[in-house]
Amino acid sequence: MKEQKAAFASGNEIAAVAVRQIGYDLMGYYPITPSTQIAENLDLMRAEGKTDLIMIAAEGEHSAAGICYGASVGGGRVFNATSANGLLYALEQFPVQSGTRYPMVMNVACRTVSGPLSIKGDHSDIMYMLNTGWLILFAHTVQEVYDFNIMALRLSESVNLPAVVAFDGFFTSHQKRRCMCFAEDSDVRAFIGEKKETYPFFDIEHPVTVGSYMNEPDLINNRYQIHQAMEDARCGLSKLFAEYGEFSGRLYHEWEGYCQEDAKTILILLGSSYDTALEAVDVLRQSGKKVGVVTLHVLRPFPADEICEACMSAERILIADRQDSYGAGGGNLSLEIRAALQKKGCSVKVKSLVYGLGGKDFYVEDAIRMFEWAERDDTPDFEYYGISAGTALEERDFFAPLTRDKTAVGATRVEETESGITVSGGTLNATAAVPKRLAPGHGACPGCGIPVNLNLLLRAIEDPVVLLFQTGCGMIVTTPYPKTSFKVPYLHNLFQNGAATLSGLAEICYRKQKKGEIPPGDIVFIMVSGDGGLDIGMGSAIGTALRGHRLLLFEYDNGGYMNTGYQLSYSTPMGARSSTSHLGKNQYGKTFFHKDMPQIMAAANIPYVATAAESNPPDFIKKAAKAAWYAKNEGVAYLKALSACPLNWNDRPDKERDVIGAAVDCCFFPLYEVEHGKTSLNYDPEKTGKKIPVVDWLSMMGRTKHLCREEYQEIAQELQKEVDRRFQCIKEKV
Repeated sequence: MKEQKAAFASGNEIAAVAVRQIGYDLMGYYPITPSTQIAENLDLMRAEGKTDLIMIAAEGEHSAAGICYGASVGGGRVFNATSANGLLYALEQFPVQSGTRYPMVMNVACRTVSGPLSIKGDHSDIMYMLNTGWLILFAHTVQEVYDFNIMALRLSESVNLPAVVAFDGFFTSHQKRRCMCFAEDSDVRAFIGEKKETYPFFDIEHPVTVGSYMNEPDLINNRYQIHQAMEDARCGLSKLFAEYGEFSGRLYHEWEGYCQEDAKTILILLGSSYDTALEAVDVLRQSGKKVGVVTLHVLRPFPADEICEACMSAERILIADRQDSYGAGGGNLSLEIRAALQKKGCSVKVKSLVYGLGGKDFYVEDAIRMFEWAERDDTPDFEYYGISAGTALEERDFFAPLTRDKTAVGATRVEETESGITVSGGTLNATAAVPKRLAPGHGACPGCGIPVNLNLLLRAIEDPVVLLFQTGCGMIVTTPYPKTSFKVPYLHNLFQNGAATLSGLAEICYRKQKKGEIPPGDIVFIMVSGDGGLDIGMGSAIGTALRGHRLLLFEYDNGGYMNTGYQLSYSTPMGARSSTSHLGKNQYGKTFFHKDMPQIMAAANIPYVATAAESNPPDFIKKAAKAAWYAKNEGVAYLKALSACPLNWNDRPDKERDVIGAAVDCCFFPLYEVEHGKTSLNYDPEKTGKKIPVVDWLSMMGRTKHLCREEYQEIAQELQKEVDRRFQCIKEKV
């Protein structure tokens, strides 16, 4: 047994330790709760010089999976981590990797699949992986997360199939436990062995083609080979567990049980609930009940024979699923165990429960009730556990409806003239008469720019509005079920698909109006996006722009993935510190320049593009009014506002307007508009003598203050040059 040392860590933290010790070459990732801490910890290790892992922050999970696949084909040892809808977004890539037989390891911190949106833990995501051809290990303790990560890579490379290590989100992923890890990285790497490539992709003298077009009978033969690889893994697991037992002193099997040898009633469940059920078994055993509990360490290849053997003494089996395969009479674990028992000819009575969805806590008392439920003859074979009737919600308006006559106050007037679209009025005092569509009862942080920018946008629009929010802080703090902060029709969809969803909604509205099914009249359809929502959602936004639907895309740019704890986004300033761009001896923060989304949208040739800032409210209001006019009459309009986030920018909430103003004055965030391809600069700080160096703005925020120090002067100068270059490009277009 190799030398080991104690650690006190969460599942996410110990996974990062295992990744560092293994010595992976590359990690492609996209932050999603609750798996993000793995990338955050690895980035911190990079900054401190503890690993040379290449970390590529993709703009979405689909691309992250592609990055990993490409690196795997190239012969690298590759790692990824994800959860929930991120897993589903990347789903089509996973059979590609297994079908072409390239190994890698991905951790899944299991979480509820939306919608409705929930970030708590259950198993509704991992079950989507069952048919992808990936090996799947399931850890129920922090120790197992560490050990299974080491074994998963060796197993993956031995049969040339990618592997998942799954564990419970927010339970195993976040709860700290004492565990053991190897003292020497070299011991871990020796156990895994050297990477061997059957067909080296970079052997130029022997070129290979990967991912050919394939018809029958080749395709079915390919699938059969994946089946054979799974069977090889099945045969090799016992040997792998045995070798790791000698190596670590911890012997694992395909399953784990407690008091199941003579149990008449056995409860089978996955993940952290197993540890809770152990206590329930002790309680019931003291009262003379012969009960036991079993969990699985392996989902693929499924250990059918082993599970049947573990339950040989049982008269009753209760399988508890933390997900449901809707309409099938049980979750996937239930269905597979039932099939295994049937195949073996077992006559044991089997019942199934779905429990713990959305992270609902599971206590010892719950496990005891489950055992009691299983032993009763009058309970059905399948049921949900833990549901409640609740109380009927009174159907009432929280707010008085904002009808057209209430919002059309005449404070802002937009007209089409020979010289173009002109806006009159739009003063702060006059537009204050427009009722707020967003109620004051929201949960945004003090100083948050989202409600400020949203209210500035909407006070310029006197027509009825329909809002679609992509996932992000703006959505989360305004719609905690069953309440809402919105006085207008509101819809939510995920980051990557907001613009497309809104385009479908708008087109149906226009069709219904044309058919006379709903009243005629202008309605402004607005998508609100931020927190990195036009990174992962950029493809949808550009597609919508190119199609030319009549709607408005509004981006509040707070420069990070704030709703998941401030990971870097493509709009984060270069050099800024975030939880995935740490500051250390080997790293200075984010390593690449911020994305210029207004220019990207302008290149799509939409009718109207503009930037706005709360530091210049009259300009903001007039641009919002213009954007709404174009959205009603011509096609897609895009408006972007720089949005403060004092929590993650690490500055003072009462100074955010000054910080935003400094971003404008240093030209990091210039105020301009593009109408039908013609650029107008609305504010030139050079002409007014207010232009300041970029470092003056950077010094106002804790996330970038380090760039003012001497050792980071070169980075600050690079950023200044890029800001000046972009501003000069705008001026040359005027």
